[in-house]
Amino acid sequence: ASERPSRGGARLAPTASGPLVGRVIVVDPGHNGVAVPSILHRPVPPGGGATKACNTTGTEALDGTPEHALTWAVGVRLTGLLRAEGATVVLTRPDDAGVGPCVDERAAIANRAGADLVLSVHGDGADVAGARGFHVIVSDAMAGGPALERASRTAASALVAELGARTPLPRSTYLGGGTGIDARADIAGLNLLTGCPGVMLEMGNLRNAADWAYLGTDAGRAQVAAALAAAAGRVLG
Repeated sequence: ASERPSRGGARLAPTASGPLVGRVIVVDPGHNGVAVPSILHRPVPPGGGATKACNTTGTEALDGTPEHALTWAVGVRLTGLLRAEGATVVLTRPDDAGVGPCVDERAAIANRAGADLVLSVHGDGADVAGARGFHVIVSDAMAGGPALERASRTAASALVAELGARTPLPRSTYLGGGTGIDARADIAGLNLLTGCPGVMLEMGNLRNAADWAYLGTDAGRAQVAAALAAAAGRVLG
């Protein structure tokens, strides 16, 4: 945890037996608690031969809440739910007070752990009038190949369904064409996965008043975490 940028994550044992016994799930709360420009701007490989920044500071909600604090709050809740279902959880960052890990290291953590699923948690910051709702990002350029891309789309569909059933959040009005799923080729934490499916949830537009009125509450965050955990159960249980 004292490394800058951090590496390796934190491996947490199950707290009970359940349908996810024997499964290893990576929970990746987006961004990091401390922004150090010299580290954040360091180029890393996201896949496809390009480079991008180690990480970014993320966006802010309308009241100034940083994205990293929101993703950590939801990630902690999600971790507790998954461990209670029997899963071993690997958190990509051990707290909300460190720097990193870089985006390529987040995928490497999952690959080294022999993970069964990666759940990356983010919030969007679109400054477009009326832009609201969640979307689930999948990679169409995964190191693990087309089979892993298909498995990731299956996981994304499960998450879209669970969010629709468990939260009042709509599917994104500005990305995904109403499907709630957006395919990209520049997300290192998904592109570089070799052995398990992975998805990145943008849980809502933090710059939208209606989305933030919900995501700014403990109840909203708990419901989003429950939807993520239920999706994991659909995919792995």
